[in-house]
Amino acid sequence: MRNHKTLSISFTEALKKKLLGWAQQFGEVIWLDSNQYQQNHSSFQAILAVDAFTAIKTDSYGAFKKLEEYQSTTKDWLFGYLTYDLKNDTEQLKSQNFDGLQFPDLYFFQPKKVFLFSDTEVEIQYLHMVDDEMESDWQEILNFKEHQDRTNAQLSTIKIRLRTSKDSYFEKVHKMLHHIERGDIYEANFCQEYFSENVHLNPIKTFFHLNDISKPPFATFLKMQQYYAFSASPERYIKRTGTKVISQPIKGTAKRLANSQEDKKMVDALRKNPKERSENIMITDLVRNDLSRFALKGSVEVEELCKVYTFEQVHQLISTIRCEVDENFSSVDILKNTFPMGSMTGAPKVSAMKIIEELEDTKRGLYSGAIGYFTPHGDFDFNVIIRSILYNKENQYVSYSVGGAITANSIPEDEYEECLLKAKAMREALEQTH
Repeated sequence: MRNHKTLSISFTEALKKKLLGWAQQFGEVIWLDSNQYQQNHSSFQAILAVDAFTAIKTDSYGAFKKLEEYQSTTKDWLFGYLTYDLKNDTEQLKSQNFDGLQFPDLYFFQPKKVFLFSDTEVEIQYLHMVDDEMESDWQEILNFKEHQDRTNAQLSTIKIRLRTSKDSYFEKVHKMLHHIERGDIYEANFCQEYFSENVHLNPIKTFFHLNDISKPPFATFLKMQQYYAFSASPERYIKRTGTKVISQPIKGTAKRLANSQEDKKMVDALRKNPKERSENIMITDLVRNDLSRFALKGSVEVEELCKVYTFEQVHQLISTIRCEVDENFSSVDILKNTFPMGSMTGAPKVSAMKIIEELEDTKRGLYSGAIGYFTPHGDFDFNVIIRSILYNKENQYVSYSVGGAITANSIPEDEYEECLLKAKAMREALEQTH
C-alpha cells in the first residue's frame, strides 16, 4: 500500500523549519515532535503527515462508531483529533456553551505522505499513487528557503481577553467547592478561556515561538484546512503498542525557579505536597478504573505514581498506568472507554463533566481533547491538548484555555495563580510573535 525509503539525516532545528515550511502547501498537516524529551514510551522523535487521500469529519453523534468503521476499513496511517465534546457520544451529555472556534468534533485523515524521524534517520512512506514524488519532495525540503511573509506588515496587535472575569471565576470555583462538600464529586477540572478576535496569525512562527518557550514532549502543529492547533502539551493521554496500553495523567503543578537550588527545593516540595499528590492519586484511580473495563484480568498496574517530571516552565506530577489487552480488542473501543481523559474531567467522571458544563463559559472543543495517530497495525498514541493555541483562520478567532483541579483543599486564589502560570507561554507566543 505504501512505498518505503529510509535516509540518513541530521535531525536539526533547521530541518524542522524546512519540513514545516514545505508542508504548508497542503490542506492537511500534522507535525508531532518529542523535542528529544526522554520519555520511556516514545516510538519516534517526530512525525510529519501531509495531504489527505481520504478523511472523516463529523459531529459527536455516533462519532466513535464512524471512526471505528474508518480505521478498520482503511488499515493505514490515520492522523487527527478527538475533541472533548465527544463525551456526548460516550455519555448522555450535551455541550451548549459559547463556541468561537467552531472546530468539527472529530477530524482524521489518511495522509498520502508520512515521514518518521529518529535522531539519525527518516523513514519516508508514500502511498503508491504519489511515490514517484518521494525523491523530488525530499530535495525540495532540503532546499526549502523561508519566504519573507508579506502579511507581517498587516499583522495586528493581539488583544487577549478573558471569557470569564476574575470575580466570576472565584464565584464558580466556590460553587464547585459546594458540589464537593455535598459529595457530588471529589475533584473536577475547571477551565477558562482567553481569546482574541479579528486575528491574522502567522501559524509557523506562532508554533515555533510556543515550542521554543516550552520544548514539551508532545508538541503538535496541526492544520486541517482552516483549523489550526499549536500545542506545547507535556501530557500523553493514551498509547497502545500491540497488547500493551499505557496512560500517563498529569495532576500537580509547581513553577520553575531561576536559582537551581531553589528549583530543587520546589521539586521536593511538589513531590511531598499532600494536596497535589491527592489530586494525582484520585485521577490515577479513575484511569485504573477506565482501563479495567477492557484490560485482561489482573493486568492493570501503576508503573509510576506521582513522579516529578520537569519542563521549561513548570514541574509536574505524572503517573503511568499500564495494562494488557486482547490483541483483537478494537483500538477505537479503548479510546471510547477512556475518553475524555480523567485528568481533564474529574471524579466521578460523569458527575464532574455535568458540573463542568454547567459552570464553564466556553465549549471546550479541541482543548482537553487529544491529537494523535493510528498506525496501519492499529497501534495508536494520543496527547492531551493543554498548553495549546487554537485558531480558526476563516473566523479569525484565536483561543487558549487553562484550568486546574478543584478539590476540597483548593484555595481559589491559588488556583487562579496556577491558571496564570499555565497561560504564560501561550500569551507570550501570541503577543511576541506579532
